[in-house]
Amino acid sequence: MMRHFSPPWWARNPHVQTILPVLTKAGRPDLTRQRLELSDGDFIDLDWLGQPKAQQPIVIIIHGLEGGSESHYVRRLLNDCDLNSICAVVHHHRSCSGETNRRARSYHSGDTQDLQENLSQLRLKYPDSPLLAVGYSLGGNVLTKYLGENANASLITRAVVVSAPLQLSACAKRLESGFSKVYQSYLIKQLRHKAAEKVNNPQLSQDMPVSLSQISQLHTFYDFDHRVTAPLHGFDGVDDYYRSASGMDFLQYIQKPTLVIHAADDPFMTADVIPSAEQCANQVTYELHSQGGHVGFIDGGTPFKPRYYLEQRILHFLISQEA
Repeated sequence: MMRHFSPPWWARNPHVQTILPVLTKAGRPDLTRQRLELSDGDFIDLDWLGQPKAQQPIVIIIHGLEGGSESHYVRRLLNDCDLNSICAVVHHHRSCSGETNRRARSYHSGDTQDLQENLSQLRLKYPDSPLLAVGYSLGGNVLTKYLGENANASLITRAVVVSAPLQLSACAKRLESGFSKVYQSYLIKQLRHKAAEKVNNPQLSQDMPVSLSQISQLHTFYDFDHRVTAPLHGFDGVDDYYRSASGMDFLQYIQKPTLVIHAADDPFMTADVIPSAEQCANQVTYELHSQGGHVGFIDGGTPFKPRYYLEQRILHFLISQEA
């Protein structure tokens, strides 16, 4: 029986919901790493929990900005998959598995090509295993865009999208004000560090659109995406990137059962990420909670050992195949 999400009194603040999970990370089961060589000469790394038996589903976990197998939400889902003997694989974006990727380009919010290559390989190797996907934050936007782009041709059977910035420009602007600037600063430092590594690499520096001194002046997502992300990935500036990559317009084309979960108090978002019923295809189940923060959704336990709503909700939708 699915429980409804209701935060405890001590976790009603959106920043508590967002930050406490980072400070109280659970352990995770052992994983096996696989390197997937991509068609453009680059690579991504996949971390496997188990191997699928005949016709057993595979849960594909797509992390958020600068996340990976060590992210608190990924660890928790891997633990629950392990408890339920569910095979899972973490799809790392380029340069997010602990090793810098080979090319100047990296990953972005609308990059569905690497996901497509991974899914195609999984389908070839495990033709009888349903492919189920969970995307968090940036990874949720990527997943939404993939599902809409491919419609009935999607290789994913069922999907869950959590805390996705479906309107990128609005979310970038939101992170420039109030306490949300703390999150922006934390993430921008990581992005700047990776960009600087590539500028310092003689084999990549000529392909980088910025110098070291320019990187140090990039303090907002809008600036970073305009000077680095957009030119590196073939967009005509930040506005073209945000418009092309935002998942909102792809919701109407989704043809596979998909659950989208947002919290209205998400400090990374504004109301612009909330779709209307007309913007969602019939196969989309939209779940908006008044509280929950960004990839939080603590619904019990104690501040030292929180209990979460997300994992139960995700696996209930994917495995039991109920809305």
